[in-house]
Order: sequence, then C-alpha cells, then structure tokens
Amino acid sequence: MEFTAADSPPSPLEAVGAKFVREQMLFVRGKVRDTIHDIAAQIAPGMLEEDAVEMVRDMLAERDMLRGWHDIHVRFGSNTLKTFGAPSEPGVRLRGNDIFFIDIGPVWKDWEGDGGETFVVGSDAEMKAASIDVKRLFHTVRNRWSTTGMSGKALYEFATQEARKMGWELNLDLSGHRLSDFPHAAVYDGPLADVDFKPAPLLWVLEMHIRHAERGFGAFFEDMLLDDSYFEPVAA
Repeated sequence: MEFTAADSPPSPLEAVGAKFVREQMLFVRGKVRDTIHDIAAQIAPGMLEEDAVEMVRDMLAERDMLRGWHDIHVRFGSNTLKTFGAPSEPGVRLRGNDIFFIDIGPVWKDWEGDGGETFVVGSDAEMKAASIDVKRLFHTVRNRWSTTGMSGKALYEFATQEARKMGWELNLDLSGHRLSDFPHAAVYDGPLADVDFKPAPLLWVLEMHIRHAERGFGAFFEDMLLDDSYFEPVAA
C-alpha cells in the first residue's frame, strides 16, 4: 500500500498538512539515514558525548537541516539506557569497548525527518549482539505490520514478546510516532503504541529501544514504516 496526500486517510490521526509531498518525505528520509552514518564515522573512543552532540548540530546545519522537531540525541555507554527526552548524564566519554546510538529529527524545508541507529566500537560481544538484534526486531515488527492488519498497539505488544524471546527488555517509553510536513504534532503528538488501527506507510516512525536485563546499556533503531522495497535485505 502506498499513501499520497490525495488519498483519504483511514483516521483523522493520519491527516497531513497542505505541504505534504510523498517524494519530499522520502528524500528527507534518505538525507537522515546518510547523515546518521556520516556522524557515526566521526565518533571514536575518547570523545565526549557533549562534543558529539555539537558535531551533529554543525553537520545538520551544513546540510540545511537547521531546525529539528526534536532535540539531537547522541547517547554513549550507560546513557543508551535513557528514554526519549531524558537528559544524559554529563561527562560520559566513549570507551574502547562501548556502544552508542544516534537519534536525529531534523526538518528540511517543510518536511520532517527522523531516524536512529546503534553502533559499537571494540569487541564486546553482547553490545554487538544488541546493535544487530535491535535492527532485527525492527524488521520483524515491520514485516508483521506489512502482512497483517495489526494496529499500532498490537504491534508493540508483539514487539514486547519478540524482544523477550531474543533476550532483551523493550522500552515502551519509545514507541513510535507520526511524521509529516512540519509540524506533525498539530495532527497527533501521541505514541504509535496507542493507536487502534493499522498505521499507513510513510506517515509513522517505528521505534525499537532494547536494554540488557543486567548490564548498563541499551540499543536503539528507528525508521519509517515502509515496505521491503525501501530496505536492504536483513541478515538472518
């Protein structure tokens, strides 16, 4: 199913603004994914988390993404357990064996972007597993969305069960949201996990935030709800 602004959305929560353009939303998505990987390539052990945030701010400005609909989140080490909007513990430096994630929500011209991904430095096996599993979980849930009529609420109930099977705890404080021409909050500012209908493609972000049951770290991945044609094949 493809969605355009000319379609009649199944719920008022899926209304779009006058400047909504499908192709521009996808263009911004590409800019966001590319920027996340460019940021990750500049992060190295010894870097202070606060300096990484400033680097991201400069990089977004260089790419004409001057306004963000949410704050820049770069989380190192134990700060990867933090929920959306919670401040990081200050002064955290990336260690030689460590985990970090990037979560950016920039606006380019009139269109919102959002994306997040987890990266690992060093050789910690459980951290590497978390960075892989959180992406696998995202695609497992996304595939369930694509092949069923599951509501947003049902998807996150399913995600909780699947995360547990994989040996992780799912943080439901990060449970997806709308995305649109700026600002989507004028239509709906609540979580995807609360909606009682099948969300349409292109209009929603699916978020997965898992955490280790005992060790002090987590992993995060988010992207638009889209069909398989928009993603690279995922290793089993």
